[in-house]
Amino acid sequence: MYAIILTGGKQVKAEVGATIYTEKIEGEVNAPVTFDKVLYVEGEKTLVGKPFVEGASVKATIVKQGKEKKIRVLRYKAKSNLRVHRGHRQPYTALKIEAINL
Repeated sequence: MYAIILTGGKQVKAEVGATIYTEKIEGEVNAPVTFDKVLYVEGEKTLVGKPFVEGASVKATIVKQGKEKKIRVLRYKAKSNLRVHRGHRQPYTALKIEAINL
């Protein structure tokens, strides 16, 4: 059984027991999180939301708060000697999916 949830403006596939990585969610490690924006549920029967599945939710636990690998960003303009180097590390939250409720 799996569900497609909406979090951080992205759609993420959530299966019971799996660890997923999402945009940063406020909370401490081992804190419970509930997602009510469920778009799709596949199991004994298939439920498709318009836009969300009524009464469906996904329960998860925060495993880790972290930052992704650094990316280098270069802003460059020809002929004007403009070169700006910047780095960026996107924060993320690792979640362990506990249950999919209908």
